[in-house]
Amino acid sequence: MDAFNPCLDCGICCTHFRISFYWAEADDATGGFVPVEMTEKLTHTMRCMKGSNQVPRRCTALIGEVGKQVACSIYENRPTPCREFAVYLDDGMPNPKCDELRAGIGLPPLPHTPLPRAA
Repeated sequence: MDAFNPCLDCGICCTHFRISFYWAEADDATGGFVPVEMTEKLTHTMRCMKGSNQVPRRCTALIGEVGKQVACSIYENRPTPCREFAVYLDDGMPNPKCDELRAGIGLPPLPHTPLPRAA
């Protein structure tokens, strides 16, 4: 059985934030991994995901219908801000910003996920 992943029925964060990151994360730089064709230049040192720098926002890597069924087409190569946006905080509580965004599209709050106890 697959673990619960609230991101697969939401995706609102991919339409809410400008997804900006250090330019060298793009795959035209040595060691980069984000497909450069899905990015745009912001400054000399920063890029962002296409579609996330204007309103209405929608990251070009997002596929599917927000609030129904979504996925990231470059999940394994997504930029740092996407990797670091925590749905759950370290204590197992839902990220309040995530719940706020979910509420805005009619999705219920995330369930509390208690952390496993150390043996």
